[in-house]
Amino acid sequence: MPSKKHTPEEIIGKLREVEIVLAQGGTTADACRRIAVSEQTYYRWRKEYGGLKTDQARRMKELEKENLRLRRAISDLTLDKLILQEAARGNF
Repeated sequence: MPSKKHTPEEIIGKLREVEIVLAQGGTTADACRRIAVSEQTYYRWRKEYGGLKTDQARRMKELEKENLRLRRAISDLTLDKLILQEAARGNF
């Protein structure tokens, strides 16, 4: 079965659902079955999204994408600079 990519909003909703099941005396395993994810996934989600509100999670993901874009831009510029330095020395 192919894995489904969950949005931050869906993850936060599922984490809230687990909190309700646990508050009602259910086990973590029961709660994970109810939201159809493994316990490992639940703990990973809780670590990453626990305590966040939906808009905060959305903003966090946007910032992560922007950070990745900027890192790529910096690495491209660094590579261009190194190539130009080599060319200026006449190594080509």
